[in-house]
Amino acid sequence: MKVPCEVECEREMPESFNKVPEVTLAFWIIKIAATTLGETGGDTVTMTLNWGYLAGTALFLAALALLVGLQIIAKKFHPFLYWATIIASTTFGTTMADLADRSLGIGYTGGSSILLFCLLATLGLWYWSLGSISVDTVSTPKAEVCYWAAITFSQTLGTALGDWMADSTGLGYEGGALVFGAALAVVAAAYFWTKISRVTLFWAAFILTRPLGATVGDFLDKPRDHGGLALSRPFASAILAAFILGCLLILPQRAGGHPGQTGIVRK
Repeated sequence: MKVPCEVECEREMPESFNKVPEVTLAFWIIKIAATTLGETGGDTVTMTLNWGYLAGTALFLAALALLVGLQIIAKKFHPFLYWATIIASTTFGTTMADLADRSLGIGYTGGSSILLFCLLATLGLWYWSLGSISVDTVSTPKAEVCYWAAITFSQTLGTALGDWMADSTGLGYEGGALVFGAALAVVAAAYFWTKISRVTLFWAAFILTRPLGATVGDFLDKPRDHGGLALSRPFASAILAAFILGCLLILPQRAGGHPGQTGIVRK
């Protein structure tokens, strides 16, 4: 008896693919909240607790490495593990970008340029080694390493871009958030009304949510004379963490279903 294509594909589909969530509206809501938490959480450690950028970067790098390792060896999708890894990548991105921009004196423009090169190099290596940068190829440890490397570089790039937009252009945090929010709206419009590659649009949206979160996070905790609301960083971080936890408990989270996925028919 001939097995239907969708059933056969589902049987052959590696379990490791199921460790990344379906891209839905809930995904983007949690992603933006996580990137904002990355900004306020990173600043809490490096500034409020006075760890400094180097120690803060080392702390979050260790947490990120541990969580990525757990994510790779996991046998199935665990929402809390996945989003903990995302938050670790975005807090590391915050402290790493601040270390490069401020402590090492590279500056926002230089830091953004270097990080953009690193991201493009990672995506290029991923494409060269596996033939695609679609997240439906995340089915082996090698692909997962590429996936998390690309995510981490995109998170760090987003921090640098957000700071550059808010500070260097003179737009401030509100202006920067509006610019990145408008850019995301353009990507969403392209998704619904054009035939542009869904894989390209996914990565464009993923990258743009980080500077949006960075500018919103800075707007929440920066002093009023710098254009912020001067909220306590730990308090803002706690509120964002509670919001993310509530989303994970209330909103449905399931594996698979990424843009660009082929070979599986969903009804």
